[in-house]
Amino acid sequence: MWNHQIDFNLIYAALNCCKKDVNQTIQLLFKFEQWKFRDNNEQNYKKRMNEFLEKRCCDHNINLFLMFFVKNKILEPIKASTVLTVNGLPFVKKDK
Repeated sequence: MWNHQIDFNLIYAALNCCKKDVNQTIQLLFKFEQWKFRDNNEQNYKKRMNEFLEKRCCDHNINLFLMFFVKNKILEPIKASTVLTVNGLPFVKKDK
């Protein structure tokens, strides 16, 4: 999954979205992985990437995940990513 790299910030964000329920988190990440490659969702993110970067949301996996998670919800993905980034992500680098 994720090209054999683990993005701990993505797992952290998913855990928070699922209120720390591990089973729900696994299901959510699986659905996210499927969603990412359907309907050109990853390409659609690349079109909006600069909007995220202007708000200092530099973790592209988190931004894409929040586009998936907040779809059909009240929060705009850029605002959700900004809030998560401002509050701080716990991990700096991806584990390889």
